[in-house]
Amino acid sequence: MLLYFRLLKESLTFALNALRNNKLRTLLSLLGVTIGIFSIIAVLAAVDSMDRKIKDNLSGMDMNTIYLFRYSFGPNDVPRWKREQFPDVTYDEYEFLKRNVKNLDKITFSLFTKRENLKYESNTVSSISINPTTDELVDIDPIKIEKGRFFNESESNSGSGVIVIGSEVATGLFGETDAIGKQIRLYGQKFTVIGVLKKQGDSMFGPSADVSVYIPVNFVRRMYGDNNNMFTPIINIKPQKGVDTDEFNAEVTYKLRNYRGVKPGEINNFFLNVLTGFTDFIDNIIGQMNMIGWIISGFSLLVGGFGIANIMFVSVKERTNLIGIQKALGAKNRFILFQFLFEAVILSVIGGIVGMLLVWLCALGLSAALDFEFILSVQNIILGAGVSAFIGLISGIIPAISASKLDPVEAIRTGM
Repeated sequence: MLLYFRLLKESLTFALNALRNNKLRTLLSLLGVTIGIFSIIAVLAAVDSMDRKIKDNLSGMDMNTIYLFRYSFGPNDVPRWKREQFPDVTYDEYEFLKRNVKNLDKITFSLFTKRENLKYESNTVSSISINPTTDELVDIDPIKIEKGRFFNESESNSGSGVIVIGSEVATGLFGETDAIGKQIRLYGQKFTVIGVLKKQGDSMFGPSADVSVYIPVNFVRRMYGDNNNMFTPIINIKPQKGVDTDEFNAEVTYKLRNYRGVKPGEINNFFLNVLTGFTDFIDNIIGQMNMIGWIISGFSLLVGGFGIANIMFVSVKERTNLIGIQKALGAKNRFILFQFLFEAVILSVIGGIVGMLLVWLCALGLSAALDFEFILSVQNIILGAGVSAFIGLISGIIPAISASKLDPVEAIRTGM
């Protein structure tokens, strides 16, 4: 064991001497490894950060939640021209499903709409996401109230002029003043603030709750009716815990097909988008991004491997006399082999460390500039070091074998 520690120490010394004595040549040779490791770890760190952000956004939601409307979250086999003919879901369908679907926990009817401006006295906040919905939404989406409350069933059914606002909306309109009970203007109408949401931060799925407001959907229906192109309706359905999701989805499909009069053999004119399917779709995209990162980085690592091999061949040639002396003094072929292999691995790991350092610096800069947390995990650091060591091992094996097989007499004579 002490022999191997001695080998490692000598190899580290030789590697550092190579960096010190031939700076330009060694740095250029290590550049391929540095770029390759930088590319791999940067892609993995970005994808891991995005994956964590997505899971954080979805952490408070039931993965069996259904989003029922005329569009699909993921790929489907229905031609676009046919999808465009699908009818929107309606408030009547929401009430029908609420009454007739078994094992249903919560169901809500919401509208996607364009952004609007909100006013309070002389203060205005612009481009705010408006979310007309029913009261059950608070039990399906991870909406967290900091002050006040969400509107109740009575206010939802009657379409009361009440509103729940995001933290940035509250700050923009009221500053440090308590927003509860204040009246703001939206759609030319007055709404009384009854709740303020906790600060969420950036969201991967549409506008952040910080710049969003929630109002009873029946207020909007009373103003604009049910056939207005300004809005896209959606029904969210949450099944009871422990229910067989396939059977539940089949029941929802069957009931809605019958309600709409869809004939047997005809395709559904709506989509049941389940969150588990959406997360599988995201996981597939993340896997493809990782694969693309590995393919692109592989070319850099290939060039880096040739660079390491070149350094080692030059090192063998420069130290031919020393190899001969070591063998004349009794050094075995295995000793020489491991000496050069360790040196190749150390050089490659140095290049990898530089690449990971660059990733870390970029992650710090981007996290500060974009308000998005880029994470360089310990797992990725270990992976980067492992890939670097593997490239060094593969690149150094042939030079190391050639060095170990040198004849000691010829080596000493050649080196003189």
